[in-house]
Amino acid sequence: MATLTRSCVSFIGIGTALLLLGCADLGKVEQGRVIAYDRQTRRVTLIREAAVPSSPGVLPPVTVEAPADPAEMGPTPTAGGLMSLDYQNRRIVIYDRAAQSFRTIAYSLLEERRNVAKAPATGVVDRTRKTITVYSADQHVLITFAASDELLAMPADTWRSGDVVRYYYKNPAQALRMMNVTKTDLSKSG
Repeated sequence: MATLTRSCVSFIGIGTALLLLGCADLGKVEQGRVIAYDRQTRRVTLIREAAVPSSPGVLPPVTVEAPADPAEMGPTPTAGGLMSLDYQNRRIVIYDRAAQSFRTIAYSLLEERRNVAKAPATGVVDRTRKTITVYSADQHVLITFAASDELLAMPADTWRSGDVVRYYYKNPAQALRMMNVTKTDLSKSG
């Protein structure tokens, strides 16, 4: 009888431990494209990825504080407003900070180069020629298009793709771990 009682108590104890473990908050993971990064406050603002691949992302932008431990951060993210480039249909989607929404721009192509291995340092805004040059790392495409005065007046980082970051959190305002997916070469790990 004592053995049966101990077995029941052990079974109840194990069951309770598993139940408590199942109820524990294990945290969540989000991923998105960085549109702003403040080095002083360590705040990263990003557009979360959408479940639909053709979507530029999910609005409104999310701001999260980078991990307190720099070892949990990885490379510093680069911000940018270029969300997608559809060179086949000659459209660009940017995050328009002033309107706080996505903006689709149909462009007049002046030059297109494919199979470009590396991007210029940033999107190139040439106010004299009234052109903007953008690069899509995913597609290895560099395009130059004619730009209006309104487009030329936008901040230069509007025409650069921000880095993609993935972060783990329990509190949505504080990342516990953050990985710069764009700047991390996963083939060298392990």
